[in-house]
Amino acid sequence: MAALHLLSPAGFRASGVHAGIKTTQAPDIGLLICDTPATAAAAFTTNQVVAAPVVVGKKHIAHGSLRGVVVNSGNANACTGKQGEKDAYRMCQLAGTIARCAPIQILPSSTGIIGHPMPMAKIERGIVEAGQYLGNGLEHANLFADAIMTTDLKRKTAAVHFSVGTQRIVIAGVCKGSGMIGPRLAVPHATMLAFLTTDAQIAAPLLRKLLNAAAIKSFNAVTVDDHASTNDTACILASGASGARIASARLAKAFAAALDEVCQSLAHQIAADGEGATKVVAITVQKARSEQEAQLMARAIANSPLVKCAMNGNDPNWGRILSAAGMTAAKFDPARAALKLQGTVVFSRGRPVPFEPAAVSASLRGPEVQVELTCNLGGGSATCWTCDLSKSYVTINADYHT
Repeated sequence: MAALHLLSPAGFRASGVHAGIKTTQAPDIGLLICDTPATAAAAFTTNQVVAAPVVVGKKHIAHGSLRGVVVNSGNANACTGKQGEKDAYRMCQLAGTIARCAPIQILPSSTGIIGHPMPMAKIERGIVEAGQYLGNGLEHANLFADAIMTTDLKRKTAAVHFSVGTQRIVIAGVCKGSGMIGPRLAVPHATMLAFLTTDAQIAAPLLRKLLNAAAIKSFNAVTVDDHASTNDTACILASGASGARIASARLAKAFAAALDEVCQSLAHQIAADGEGATKVVAITVQKARSEQEAQLMARAIANSPLVKCAMNGNDPNWGRILSAAGMTAAKFDPARAALKLQGTVVFSRGRPVPFEPAAVSASLRGPEVQVELTCNLGGGSATCWTCDLSKSYVTINADYHT
């Protein structure tokens, strides 16, 4: 069986072209079109500074159905006033003409520099050109994935399938994100953008519920610099073309598990491609009083510059991890806690545990580091993915605009 990709679910076409928004020759306009009206759900940034495409997109997703997505990279269309909203709507008009639907059936999305007017002449030409190259092959999926990238070094994709009787359902997705990553998404939250497709038949209220739940455990659980963007968007389109209907609690559970797998894979890839990153750091907090308190502690540890710098230097400085966990409103008692770095216990029940620093330091040099904090206070657990903080991160962001 060929490898699955964004367009493996039946009923979708996509493309990506270079319109000249970026100074490189990389694609910067993308179209994702469903051949028929798709059930849809989306989650957007909770930042109070909201980009124009998010303002427009919230209105267009409200009825729970879309025909497609139009996206550009290289310009965020944020802090651009009413003209920015007009430009986002114009993008929907052009994409709607290609999909033969009303503009309200298109979700707009943008990523790039904040506060610059949209180069609409280039964007309009790019959308028209993208409409001429729509297809459902791997190359079309990859061009769309490339068109949403900014400082990303790697394309980010994921896909899974599962069976409903004799029918197969595919869930697939692409995302972008490397810097300005600390999504806080809420249904009706560089930037985190994720676009997902499925050929399942599923009602819009259930799709919204499952996307919201998946986002909490994936996109909201990844952080590079804890900066919630003005443009953060996650959107899923369900074509229904498989004929497999998600209508029972058992099938909803199976669909949710597959959606979680795709979203968590994408979130992990964002952490791995964090600006200047040399490794992924997975922070797991378990046996907290609640899942919410575990999330608070995991995110606090993941966002600590001291912890992230220690990880860059392969320094098993466990005191920074414990103190970060204790900074939140979550209940934390070091006298009952235990901490492992790469499987080695370094702290237990209020006291350090002797370990070989050189050996643990060597283990931290790998591409992925596991940090496991056990609170022994309850049944709550959560995982947050981040990356180390390197000198390259500062260089990239010092030079990003100029």
